[in-house]
Amino acid sequence: MLRSVLSPRAGSGRPHPGRPRHDGLLTAVARGLSRTRTSLLLLACWLLIMAAAGPLSSKIYAVVNNDATSYLPRTAESTQVYSILAHQARPQPADATVVYVRGTGITSPDRARVAADVSRFAKLTGGLPVGQPIPSQDGKALVVNVPLPPDRVTQDVSAMRSQIASDRRAGLEVSVTGPAGQMADFVGAWAGLDTMILVATMAVVTVILLLTYRSPVLWLLPLLTASLSYTVAAAAVYLLASRTGMVISSETTGVLPVLVFGAGTDYALLLIARYREELHRHHDRHAAMAAAWRRAVPAIAASAATVSISLLCLGAARMSSTRALGPAGAIGIVSTLIAMTTLLPAILVLAGRWIFWPSTPRPGTVPSAARGPWGRIGQAIGRRPRPVWAGAALVLAVLAAGLAQSRFGLSQTQVFRTTPDFAVGQSMLARHYPAGVSDPALIVAPGDRVTAVETAARNVSGVAQVLPARPLGDRSVVPVVLRDAPATSGAEATVQRLRTAVHPIRGAMVGGDSATDLDSRIATVDDMKLVMPLVLAVILVVLVVLLRSLVAPVMLLATVVLSYLASLGAGSLLFQHVFGFAAMDYSVPLMVFVFLVALGVDYTIFLMTRVREEVAERGHRRGVLAGLRGTGGVITSAGVVLAATFSVLGVMPLVFMVEMGVLVALGVLIDTFIVRSIVVPALALDLGWATWWPALPRPNRERGSGHEEAA
Repeated sequence: MLRSVLSPRAGSGRPHPGRPRHDGLLTAVARGLSRTRTSLLLLACWLLIMAAAGPLSSKIYAVVNNDATSYLPRTAESTQVYSILAHQARPQPADATVVYVRGTGITSPDRARVAADVSRFAKLTGGLPVGQPIPSQDGKALVVNVPLPPDRVTQDVSAMRSQIASDRRAGLEVSVTGPAGQMADFVGAWAGLDTMILVATMAVVTVILLLTYRSPVLWLLPLLTASLSYTVAAAAVYLLASRTGMVISSETTGVLPVLVFGAGTDYALLLIARYREELHRHHDRHAAMAAAWRRAVPAIAASAATVSISLLCLGAARMSSTRALGPAGAIGIVSTLIAMTTLLPAILVLAGRWIFWPSTPRPGTVPSAARGPWGRIGQAIGRRPRPVWAGAALVLAVLAAGLAQSRFGLSQTQVFRTTPDFAVGQSMLARHYPAGVSDPALIVAPGDRVTAVETAARNVSGVAQVLPARPLGDRSVVPVVLRDAPATSGAEATVQRLRTAVHPIRGAMVGGDSATDLDSRIATVDDMKLVMPLVLAVILVVLVVLLRSLVAPVMLLATVVLSYLASLGAGSLLFQHVFGFAAMDYSVPLMVFVFLVALGVDYTIFLMTRVREEVAERGHRRGVLAGLRGTGGVITSAGVVLAATFSVLGVMPLVFMVEMGVLVALGVLIDTFIVRSIVVPALALDLGWATWWPALPRPNRERGSGHEEAA
């Protein structure tokens, strides 16, 4: 069995007849790594690694691709339409829709203003003709479609908006919307966001470490080590993406630092807590680090492996963006594990005891963790464990009931926390034109089937207008204006009806932004059905191997799933009644599931490996309570750190990032303070020895007589 990160005694490190062979190897490695010469060598190696990784890490943003069609499977219909359009002789432009509205009716001076704008906009199109102004039926609006080169959308939309702002007319509203307007606003929302997330994450971790250690120096070490591990991870992800074509989205680059700093700080807290404890027992700091490393690293490695394997399960997803988050996140976790188990111990050993000042640990003194409240909490749980876990589970079930009020699916305008410019224009359009006029669905069909396609499309409910077909080699594109706004549930339903109507026509396919969102939702739902069971199966196997039990892993997995459902339900209520969000993004439940289940089991591994070791020494009841007492403080601190780190995403301008951050933070807190602290110990006490069936824990004969007090 892997040794616990928080085992009460370090042991002598001498071979013992009852000790597994790998434990002797682990002891030898721990002693070697804790030497001054080895620490200096590790520090030099990390400096060389940083010299190579530093220049590469910033290049990760050069491979970011936020094109929605690149996220989809190649077999998706909208992807196939996009591929056909992209392989034409000339890149397909992005249309910027400029809408002019005067509540009392468009005037002659307004028309002159529009004509002047058209002349200026023509300089941005690269020779493509600007569309003629289209009046609304009520005479209160005009629309101009401006085709922009796809590689200059952000700059050109910004130039158009600047031109409009420089010539304001009283009573005339003007806005730039359409696919180009949306793209520019989305890019603008992400601009500088990665740096903001990184800085905010470091700030949050700094504050928490200062509060945790109350030391002017010690907090720097985990922060520095996590920063270096993030640099290495970013460089590795860049190299992987640039050589394999893996799709890296801004979502991935936003989550990566949060994951690395959150997990890294957790690992640092656990290792440093164990090192501090050993410094109370050893005069030699090298011996203290050897003992701490030998006890801490196996459990940390097991937890990191669980999270990494869970993330790699995302590789089975159909969505390219979801698939890429798996290896990127796993790289981040592995990089963090290596840094926290090599670089951090080296720095701690070289620094000496003074790094803990003003609470410097001295041999013979009692560690502060031994005086914590977790012993009293354990005794309270132990008096009546069944009512305790049943009551806590009822609370979680009530929170999970919030899922009944959940709404899923965000429109283009609902993705942003504030109202972007393109959403203002979309609202203006919807008052005077069919809502989908700025972003029509696109039907691609063989040229000799155009008439049949147009006839079929006109008869579809939800279609406002079928525009003239555009020849495209041996195919044609038929734009179809929908009555509903792009990427809404109504527009997606119309796309489904369009596909049903035109699919009998050979070679006809429906694409466009609304179709892309529909295909994304379908692929995401399929990914949930595939990835969620896969993650649960993988974690179950890991727990069975780690705990050598069939009952305990099933129990633990059930509590983690209940914690996830409770977080999702409580989060749904928060988003609707506190944040005022219209719905939850379809991609959020799967991402949150992977993070919460993996990280929830992560903390449970620290608890249950310690509990199993204590049970072997003390018996079941006393062992469970001792395990809770020994792990309570440091794991709770780690949970708070991780929750606070993910809460950084709560200040982001994009709704789905806020939802992800809030749900993970909420779930980690629920798992830390309810599931891991109350439900799991109470269930273990209630089940008794059956928890460990079929392999009961064996006594560890290397323990000394002072074990009871040390725990």
